[in-house]
Amino acid sequence: MDRLRDLYYRADDRITLFMRRNGISFLRVSLGIIFFWFGFLKFFPGLSPADQIATVTIEKLTFGLIAPSVSIIILATWETLIGLGLIFGKYLRITLFLLFTQMMGTMTPLILFPAVTFTRFPYAPTLEGQYIIKNLILISAGLVVGATVRGGRIVERKEN
Repeated sequence: MDRLRDLYYRADDRITLFMRRNGISFLRVSLGIIFFWFGFLKFFPGLSPADQIATVTIEKLTFGLIAPSVSIIILATWETLIGLGLIFGKYLRITLFLLFTQMMGTMTPLILFPAVTFTRFPYAPTLEGQYIIKNLILISAGLVVGATVRGGRIVERKEN
């Protein structure tokens, strides 16, 4: 029984070490893939399920100064750049600034268009509302990645 327990603890130590060494990088790259993928889809009309709500939101936020045909290209470029910055780990401060700025805009339809984002405000989101609310995890992932920009890392906690 002791041998089985020792084997378990050795395996657990190795797995935990792997996660500690690689978790932030995996999180950064996977977050980048999501942004790149979703942004790239926006370059092709009708491929992104977020096209309509995104362009209507940008049009409302800019008081109609930016037409939907222009705003979708801006948004596609913005998200693609965020994705590339995260995937390659370059210009992370600027990339994260773009991410958090974009996320503020992404959350605004919950306030601007509650009839579109909720079947029953504030607790029963529509599919569009769920698509927006899931961005909370992207924001949290951005915060974790941001904590490493100046050398932050996951460290082993010594058991007492």
